[in-house]
This record gives sequence, structure tokens and C-alpha cells, in this order.
Amino acid sequence: MLPLATEGGSGSGGFQGPSLEDFFPPGIFFQGTIFELNRIMLIRLLIVVVILVLFWLGTRKMKIVPSRGQSVMEFGLGFVRKNIVEDNLGIKDGKRFLPLLTAMFFFILFMNLTSVVPFLNIAGTSVLGMPLVLAIVSYIAFIWAGIRKHPGAFFKNALFPSGVAWPMYIIITPIELLSTFILRPVTLALRLLMNMVAGHMLLVLCFSATQFFLFTAGGFFSAFSIGTLAFGFIFTLFEILVGVLQAYVFTFLSTVYIQLALAEEH
Repeated sequence: MLPLATEGGSGSGGFQGPSLEDFFPPGIFFQGTIFELNRIMLIRLLIVVVILVLFWLGTRKMKIVPSRGQSVMEFGLGFVRKNIVEDNLGIKDGKRFLPLLTAMFFFILFMNLTSVVPFLNIAGTSVLGMPLVLAIVSYIAFIWAGIRKHPGAFFKNALFPSGVAWPMYIIITPIELLSTFILRPVTLALRLLMNMVAGHMLLVLCFSATQFFLFTAGGFFSAFSIGTLAFGFIFTLFEILVGVLQAYVFTFLSTVYIQLALAEEH
């Protein structure tokens, strides 16, 4: 996190905390074009390559008695399959959506964890574009599952639930439209985004304060660097937990939405 620390400390002796500018870095390649790549985009591309390589290495030589790498891979895949997909969708429907939901979980997980990787130090999901794309993918899967399961009746039953007196639809239908078809993708994207933004800001604050107290303030104030460094490591562990939890929550909610679309009452 130290590369993101203070800029004004060396010249003015002041402390500059984290800012939202961290999430809008300048272009590195192809500046000024639609293909411009900045630091966060390069992190995302790197993570895609890392995921592909890890899964290839973990599955290229499958054995009855698994190796250590194969065991780790099988544990991760089994966790998503059993605890997220099959527990909500069952075995039959789970098989249909398992590839999508597995890819979603590991993609979000690895993107989140780049926030604590040295020299990367920022999550690939900490800018709205990526959480929004993932939320749209989840939303499309939800709509597709509902239309495929209940053609011609999915939207009608979702917006006009049975057993309700018709005057109540004046109130219920707008609420259902807002909560089911508008707020779901928005809340999915914002929940993931804001958690990763907050985590990054806390880590930068702790480690930049450590650098300030230790190298700029000096003297008696150097002792404060012990506390800020300790908090930095604590928040690093917390950020890892949050990264894993957010991958789980996003995938779990996507699975629940698909399950609701497949429910017989539709």
C-alpha cells in the first residue's frame, strides 16, 4: 500500500490521506482511445490470466488420489456446487447454472483479493464498471431462467401476484417492479462496489499514516507508526475476509434470484 501514500509529505510536511483519485488512475497503454488501459484494467486482465492458468494447472492431470493442488481445486469447486448452487437450486437445475455461478464466484473472489496483493493494492471490483457487468449477468440469468421456466407468465405473475384484490395492484405492482426488476441488480452492484472501496480507503489510510509518522513527522510521532501499522495488518486480514464474503454473498444472492424465478408459483 505504500506507493499510494502521501505525496505532500516530503515537500510540505503535510499528510495526505486516501482519495477517490485512486480509483481513476491515468492511462498506461493506448491513451486517448477506446482501448485505453489503466492500472485497474491491467489488474483485471491479469486476474483473468491467473484464473485460467490456475484452473488449467489444477485440472490438467486429474487423479483418483488427488494431489495437493487438485485437492484445493476440488474443495473450492465443491463448496460452490454444494453450499451455494445445489442447496438453493437442487441437483437438476443446479447443473444448468453451475458453470455460470462457479465462474462468477471465483472471478469476484480473485478480483476482490487483489486489494491486498503487494504492488496491485486495489480491487478489480472497486470501480463501478465491473460490479455493474456482473450484476447485469446475474440479472440476465434471472430473467432467462424465469422466461424459460414460465414462458408467457413470468412477468405477469411477478408483477401481478395471485390472491390479491385487483385494486391493490395499484400499490403492489409498482413495488414489485421496483424491487424485483430494478433494485436487485443495482443493490448487487453497489454492495460489492462500496465494500471494496471502503476497504481500500481504510488500508491506504493506515499504511500512508504509517509512512507519514515514520518518515515525515519523525521524533516522538514515530511511535504512532506502530499503532497505524498494526491496524493496517488487522484491516488487511479483515479485507481478505470481506473479499471472500462478498464473493459468496454476490453468488448466493444471484442463485436465490434464479431460484425465485424457477419457483412454481410463477
